[in-house]
Amino acid sequence: MRKDCPFCRRHDILVENDFASAIYDAHPVTRGHTLVIPKRHFADAFESTKEEMEALIEIVRRVKQLLDDEYSPDGYNIGFNCGRAAGQSIMHLHIHVIPRYAGDRYDPTGGVRGVIPEKQRYEPS
Repeated sequence: MRKDCPFCRRHDILVENDFASAIYDAHPVTRGHTLVIPKRHFADAFESTKEEMEALIEIVRRVKQLLDDEYSPDGYNIGFNCGRAAGQSIMHLHIHVIPRYAGDRYDPTGGVRGVIPEKQRYEPS
C-alpha cells in the first residue's frame, strides 16, 4: 500500500475478494463506469500473478452482474492501460468496466480501437 496512490486509499467499495475490489470511477465516461483494482500495489497487468489476475476477472464478472441489474446497459468495453504511452495516468493497475448504451456514440464500430481514432474504423475481411 502506498500513501500517495489514490487506489491504495480506496473507499466506497462495491464488491471485493481477497485480491481485488471494485469502485465506481470518479470520472465516468458512462453511467456505471467502474474500476476493478488489485489490493496489492503494482503498475500493470504484466506484473500480476496468475492468482491476482483470476481474482480480478472474478470481480469483473461480479461488476458486470451488478451493472446489468442496476443500469441494464446494451454492451461493455473492458480494458486496462499499461504504461504512460497507452494512456495510463495512475500507476496502479485498474481495469475499466465501461457500460455501453445504444446511441451513446454515433458509430461505435471498432470499439477499443478508438484509442487511435483514425484506426477505429476498418473493413473486416
